[in-house]
Order: sequence, then C-alpha cells, then structure tokens
Amino acid sequence: MSQRILVVEDRDSLRRMMRRALEQEGYTVATAADVPAGESAVRVETFDLVLTDLKLPVGSGLDIVAAVQRHQPSTPVVVITGYGTVTDAVEAMKRGAADFLEKPLDIQRLYALVRRYLDEPASPEAFEVAGAPPIIGRHPALRAALRLIMKVAPTESTVLITGESGTGKELAARAVHALSPRACGPFVAVNCAALPEALVENELFGHEKGAYTGASQRSTGRFEQASGGTLFLDEIGELPPAVQGKVLRVIEERVFERVGGVTVQADARLVAATNRDLGAMTADGSFRADLFYRLEVFPIELPPLRARTGDVPLLVRHLIATLAQRLGVAAPTVTAGAETLLAAQPWPGNVRQLANLLERALILSEGPRLDAPQLAPLLRQVAVDEAAAVRQALHATGGDKQAAASRLGISYRTLQRKVKQFDLEGVPKYR
Repeated sequence: MSQRILVVEDRDSLRRMMRRALEQEGYTVATAADVPAGESAVRVETFDLVLTDLKLPVGSGLDIVAAVQRHQPSTPVVVITGYGTVTDAVEAMKRGAADFLEKPLDIQRLYALVRRYLDEPASPEAFEVAGAPPIIGRHPALRAALRLIMKVAPTESTVLITGESGTGKELAARAVHALSPRACGPFVAVNCAALPEALVENELFGHEKGAYTGASQRSTGRFEQASGGTLFLDEIGELPPAVQGKVLRVIEERVFERVGGVTVQADARLVAATNRDLGAMTADGSFRADLFYRLEVFPIELPPLRARTGDVPLLVRHLIATLAQRLGVAAPTVTAGAETLLAAQPWPGNVRQLANLLERALILSEGPRLDAPQLAPLLRQVAVDEAAAVRQALHATGGDKQAAASRLGISYRTLQRKVKQFDLEGVPKYR
C-alpha cells in the first residue's frame, strides 16, 4: 500500500501541482483547500505525512499542526512558508511542526523532503555529527530543535539558543559549528557568567601592549581566537551593558577594538545562549533591545528534561556507558525499575544533574546491576541539596523569585514548584 500524504493549500494551481508531482512518485495524495477541510481530513483518515501552507483562509497552518497532534501525533507535519518568513517557520516548529519548506516551491526540494520523512528509517535516538558530542533523545521538541540546527548551520546567521541550565546548549552550539562551513576552524566557548565584570571586555576583545598598567604585551581576545570558526557566548544575558554595545557592533559591522584602541576585523560566526528571558530583560532595561533583536535572528529552544521523560532511559544508558569509560570501571546494567524511578524525577538541573547523579552512583556501585534501591538514597540527597540551594538563592536575592531563579539557572515556574515542594514559602517573606 502506498504511503498517504495530505496537502493543505488554498491556491488551486499549487495544490494541483503538488498532488500531481507527488502521485507521479507513487504516493497517495489527498488535498484540502482550507483549515476546516484539513481538520476534517485528519479526523477521519490516517496519513503518513501532512504538508500545509502556513497562510490559509479561516485560520492558519498552525491549526492543522494542532489537529494532527490531537488525532495523529506520530504523523510529521511540514509547513510551507513565504520566502524569508523564518520567524513564522520557527514558531510553527515550536508548536510541533516537523520541518518547513520555503516558497517559491522547488519540486526537487519537495521530493527530497518527502523522501526524508517517508522513505528513511525512523529517527535514531542519537543525533551524531562528526566533530561534536552526540545529542540523545527522540522527543518531538528536541527533534524539532535539531532540525533547526541543521537548517541554520550552513549559513552565517547568528543563532540564539535558549533553555534552562543543563539542557545542552553548548552541545547544540557545537553541532551548529560542526555542521557549518567553518567546521575546520576553531570553536571557542566563553561562559559570560563566569567572567568578572572588570575583565569581560579584555577577555572578549583583547588588549594592546601598554593599554593599561601591567599590559606588557599584546593579547588577543576570544573574538580573534575564534577567527575562521565559531564563538559561543554562553549566558550572554550576564554581559555588562557597555560590553553588550561592543558585541552589537561586531554583529553589525564585523569589527571590534582591542582595549587600547586598535580596530580589528571580526571573522567569527556568533552563537549565543541563555537561560534567562532576554525579552523580559529588554523590558526592564537590563539588556539592550537592539542586541536582543540581532541575536534572535534564529532562535532555537531546548526543552527541559522533565518535558521529555521518555528520553530519560536513553540518556541513562548513554551516560552510564560514557561515564564508565571515563572512570575506568565496568558499566553496570541499569534495571527497568531504576529507569522508571529516574524518569519520574523532575530534574530541575536537567541532563547535567542526571549525569552528576549517575557518576556518583557509578562510583558507589559494587555490583553488575544498578537498581532502584541503590538510587533511592542518592535521590533523597539530591532533594536535600536542591532545597538548600533554593533556600540560599532566596536569601541571597531578598526573596526575589525571578532573581533567585536566574541565580539557580532554572525557570521562574520551576522555582515556584520547588518552593512549594520544599515548603519554602516564608524563606524569606516574598514581595
């Protein structure tokens, strides 16, 4: 039986052309001219792939995406967008679309995309790129982020990777670099939150000999060190306002000045990341709006681990194997009960926290199996440590939840959940 495709397109000529082209390739094709007809089709028929225009009468392609998720959640949806509407395409993928295709429609690209989803085996559990660590998981939100990485990597566009602390933002940045034409160049990572404010400018842009007391020789900064490659600015929301302006100049003019006044051409592709809400920071004046808009040319959001619990067993097996090799110990078999227990945890520290717990478990393990009773005490200790960390952050910020969440590298909503879980409502009194 041939594979079935639904095409939702309001332009008669384009709809007929797509149907004819796909039927010539042996697919069975149904069509709909608007949102109600498309929603009706996915309610009563089963499809292997759905192609929908984003701009439709009486609604939009996002309504088709939502309908497919309700009735056929395993069916991939590809949205067709107008040329240059990358923001709309990214939003569609955040809502659950598998991919996007730009107009004007090229038939060969359409064939290649359809074959990718219908003729190739199911997505593997590991996203592996030569020169970058693997990214593990099958959850649709993660796969959508990975498809965005593949789309943007061959370009020179600035990328902004968002997500909570520990979700793998540097792994994603390394994948962008490894898939780019700059892959043979350096990948230079800078944790902006770890730099003392007085040293940030010097660290990023370098200095000339004699620029200040003690500057006995010229020093290159990270932008120069990344020349021909990729500069990854992690936690870019922590940059001081004055340095934000200098980074904006690099993006806009491709030049910067070393401390001491010498102007240098910049040849580094910029990838930035943050666990903070830069949009909210622009509203309160703590982050430059013009820099935010230049960074957000191509945003990629990584989901928290608690949103993809089905990936936990895959991550556990991968991490156990990797950690065992690094520690020089035999990798134990992780029981189903242990995997179920781990998948049930909220993991506010995400994959990094899971990896830390598994490393501790491996060091303490004395047998060939790792089971739930062995992990339970470690998980209880994690809860105690989390409660102490939340309490300390609340004290340090005077009870400001937003500031405490930022300090911990978690979302505001996660902090609220932790406050309730650990009964910290009065520590200290909130505003």
